[in-house]
Amino acid sequence: MRETGRRADSGFPQALDSLRAAGEQTRLRLLLLCARSELTVTELTQILGQSQPRVSRHLKVLCDAGLLERVREGSSVFYGLAHTGPGAAHARAILDLVDGPRGAYGRDADRLAGVVEQRREAAARYFSQNAAQWDAIRSLHVDEAEVERALVDLFPADGEAELVDVGTGTGRMLVLLGTRVRRALGVDLSREMLAVARANLERAGL
Repeated sequence: MRETGRRADSGFPQALDSLRAAGEQTRLRLLLLCARSELTVTELTQILGQSQPRVSRHLKVLCDAGLLERVREGSSVFYGLAHTGPGAAHARAILDLVDGPRGAYGRDADRLAGVVEQRREAAARYFSQNAAQWDAIRSLHVDEAEVERALVDLFPADGEAELVDVGTGTGRMLVLLGTRVRRALGVDLSREMLAVARANLERAGL
């Protein structure tokens, strides 16, 4: 029995750090927003209407507690929910305790929708400017539907696999296989194409 007690206590400091980190209104709002979409500091300041240094300080607290993680894309840094470690489980548990979009978070959600739409519009502009090039590239390959069916068949349906898509481009492979893997990561040298991929993933609800 005493051994069980020691095991129970082993996670106490981490749980306390997580609760302290999320136990402030702005940080809880940040946690809720980053659960919906990975966001930059600039986007978060736009949504919250707070200064960049203030938002950055709150983000550091959440990252240090393991609730959020930083994802670098070129010169940009996005913040999203942690996927591994005790903090990831704590973040999900805290989010489960929060009611639906009302009050301050309801307004945040409206502003978030505007930010996501701006991303999509920017990605669509870039893609339309380069559509002819992409059409020419696609015409050099075999039927896309055939390739996609073969790729889907390679991944088990249990959702336990992980995917790294190098040269992700529009993020098509991430969209296609996103529901069949536990975690997917897209890598691309082009910041603009990463923006296109991110917009496509958000449109697909991934």
